[in-house]
Amino acid sequence: MNAFPETPYLLADPSRYGQVTLLGAGPGDPELLTIKAAKALQRSSLVLYDHLVSEEILALAPATAERLYVGKQASRHALPQEQIIELMLRLARSGRSLVRLKGGDGYIFGRGGEEAIALAEAGVPFDVIPGLSAAQGAGASAGIPLTHRDHAGALVFATGHLRSDRNAVDLDWEALARPRQTLVIYMGVGTLPVICRELVAHGLAADTPAAIVERATMPDERCLTGTVTTLPMLAAQQKVRTPALIVIGSVVGLRPLLAQRRRETNELEACA
Repeated sequence: MNAFPETPYLLADPSRYGQVTLLGAGPGDPELLTIKAAKALQRSSLVLYDHLVSEEILALAPATAERLYVGKQASRHALPQEQIIELMLRLARSGRSLVRLKGGDGYIFGRGGEEAIALAEAGVPFDVIPGLSAAQGAGASAGIPLTHRDHAGALVFATGHLRSDRNAVDLDWEALARPRQTLVIYMGVGTLPVICRELVAHGLAADTPAAIVERATMPDERCLTGTVTTLPMLAAQQKVRTPALIVIGSVVGLRPLLAQRRRETNELEACA
């Protein structure tokens, strides 16, 4: 059900406000949902869910639960973020408890922090149930360990969104180009050429291994690997689409062995 409900009155007594659960749905595979998250969904009566939440996960909510789609895709928002927050506050202040369901982990580039601050400032009770992050899911599923003592002593998450002027990505390129770390870029499909060009311009070796993982943990997952120089061309040729994560660092070079062994194990399990 996608029609946004009317709330004919707001409660004056904050002690009677509904509770909001900010819930991370994980990277996509419904079996990677945490037990705590599954239990929260199973007892929910109202769910506000995002674009990246799978139907299998949404189906864990009771059939009687109201489902409101508030997803955001590039240039296509069911509701702007400010209106999503306003809707949550209005529903909670009318006495309705709800689950705010997001893909991955809401506190990692999921704008969960903004929503939590708004709830806290409004005096609305809330709790947070973390989800397995998209980066963790992509690394494990694609055969890329995000850290390794011989390759990466640091792990950095960054966003590849364009600045508001739409002309550049506003990041600390020198910090991102440091050696012996793994860099994971969220929301960077559209700016991949800019990201790779800037990293090399700020000192990252042009032959640094790089990968892009599309629809991580899902049955139609794809992973393309190359170098920081060749990855933009590969992604364009193969028409990579969102959602996808970019992973840059020497750990990507471990993928041929780890992904192959993982496939062999899965094949053996399927035949057992």
